[in-house]
Amino acid sequence: MTDTARIEALLQPYLNDGEYYIVDIQIAGKTGGLLKVTVLIDSDEGMTIEACARISRALGNQMDELDFFGDSPFNLEVSSPGVDFPLTQLRQFTKNVGRLLKVQVTNGPILLGKLESADEQGIVIDVPPAKISKTKRKTLTELPPEGIQTIPYESIQKATVEIQF
Repeated sequence: MTDTARIEALLQPYLNDGEYYIVDIQIAGKTGGLLKVTVLIDSDEGMTIEACARISRALGNQMDELDFFGDSPFNLEVSSPGVDFPLTQLRQFTKNVGRLLKVQVTNGPILLGKLESADEQGIVIDVPPAKISKTKRKTLTELPPEGIQTIPYESIQKATVEIQF
């Protein structure tokens, strides 16, 4: 079992029966040196600093008791993913329905549109027409996609929330 899988197993009791979910676990550094363990957790209602701190203390204490990395010291960081962190799970997409997404489609264009829905198969975004001058429009062989776009998860290379002001 990998260290990441072991940490995921240790986290399960602290996820409040599915209220919180694991987005990512990263371990950086070399064995024998200082390791940095980053755990990204989210919730459908968002994460509070208090929840992250509580989970961090509990997980950190358990990892210390288990002598998780042997003689290697480690820093543990538990937080929610930032707005720039790619969306990777259905719950993340569902949480962001109604927001503007930037989606890089595999072997396709980058789409910028409002996330209309998300289900087990993929997402639906509404892409507004691109603002292209008449002169430029005449030179294009293919216009960028617009309107309602259904994108299966396997076609999403990267999807991030775009902040609007």
